[in-house]
Amino acid sequence: MFACLLQICFHLLSTLAVAALLVIAVLLYKTKPYPNIQRHKDEDTFLDPQTIQTIAFPSLDDPPTLELSVIVPAYNEEKRLPAMLDECLAFLEKKSAGNPNFTYEVIVVSDGSQDSTVAVALGYTKKHGAEKVRVLELIENRGKGGAVRMGVLSARGRHLLFADADGATKFPDFDKLEEALKTLASEWREDGIAIGSRAHLENDAIATRSFFRTILMHGFHLLVWLFAVRSIRDTQCGFKLFTRSTARKLFTSLHVERWAFDVELLFLAERLKVPMTEVAVRWTEIDGSKLTPFWSWLQMGVDLFMIWLRYLIGAWRIACIQKKEN
Repeated sequence: MFACLLQICFHLLSTLAVAALLVIAVLLYKTKPYPNIQRHKDEDTFLDPQTIQTIAFPSLDDPPTLELSVIVPAYNEEKRLPAMLDECLAFLEKKSAGNPNFTYEVIVVSDGSQDSTVAVALGYTKKHGAEKVRVLELIENRGKGGAVRMGVLSARGRHLLFADADGATKFPDFDKLEEALKTLASEWREDGIAIGSRAHLENDAIATRSFFRTILMHGFHLLVWLFAVRSIRDTQCGFKLFTRSTARKLFTSLHVERWAFDVELLFLAERLKVPMTEVAVRWTEIDGSKLTPFWSWLQMGVDLFMIWLRYLIGAWRIACIQKKEN
């Protein structure tokens, strides 16, 4: 009887080992090691409503010409976007008025929106000018990570901030991120990331969340720690500030274009030993979230495991390391 059980266990383990090897072989064969960043011709330009002309976006490889670029990914955000842009631009205008050396741009990236997101954003371009507000209209929906990347690749700033279109994070907290980043990198050629964090609000969030959502949250945090990022408590807050040097390294290597892209970015940053700091920010939950608690987090959980596995077996590689080696 014991020998029979041992034989069954041996066959099960053998089957699992063969299945694992097949999965690895398929991943190595099917997966491209570096991201294939495609950009439609119409996504190379933005519209200046004042001159009714289309103008070519610059490249992240160009030298910076502004202090700050704010990237706002937006998918069907016609209702929530105005409040966010009003607060953002009011803050940036005030900061610019107090410091003539502080120059900025806001790039709203419409991620294949089906509503009036583009028209709403263009209204701000017309009001503030195309030097300060630009709209990048993606032909098709790429996912939040893909939208952020396209905006980053089109930015002029020495520092780049991406901020969610819902306005859940109070924009004046940018000052805290800016000060924190200065302690890591004295200028844009150096590496550093200041990460807005809601970790200090976790106890309050648990008190107002359902038991089911609390379990999902803790489960997701555990998966992040196991498979990807261990030095940052809150990987998902949509308020992160990068030096231009760091943005070049991370966004040219990013594979995941949907919800788990934040985790891959920070996973890459840890691999590259980029200095990072977590900064407590104010945050308010805004109605209209695109995330569905169970299915979105399940998808992110699968993405986390696949990020870990693909980098582990070499199916995915880091583009900036390859460039350095060449």
